[in-house]
Amino acid sequence: MIHLARTPKQIGAIVRRLRKKQQLTQTELGSRTHLRQATISALENGEAGTQIKTLANVLAALNLEIVIQERSKASAE
Repeated sequence: MIHLARTPKQIGAIVRRLRKKQQLTQTELGSRTHLRQATISALENGEAGTQIKTLANVLAALNLEIVIQERSKASAE
C-alpha cells in the first residue's frame, strides 16, 4: 500500500501507524535501530531536526522504503 506524505507530521503519523500495525512499541523499534525511545517519539511527532539517516534506519527496521515522485496537482502545500 502507498502512503502519501508531504510534511514531517504526516511522515511521523505514517511511521507510528505502521509501527503499531507491526505491534512494536517505540522502545522496541528503538532497540532495532539503536535509537532512543525519545528519538522515535520525536520522529513520529514530526519534530524538526530528524536526520535523514535516522528516518532511513527506522524505515528499514519496519521494512519500508521511500519513493519520490512529482506532487499530484491535488495539493501544493
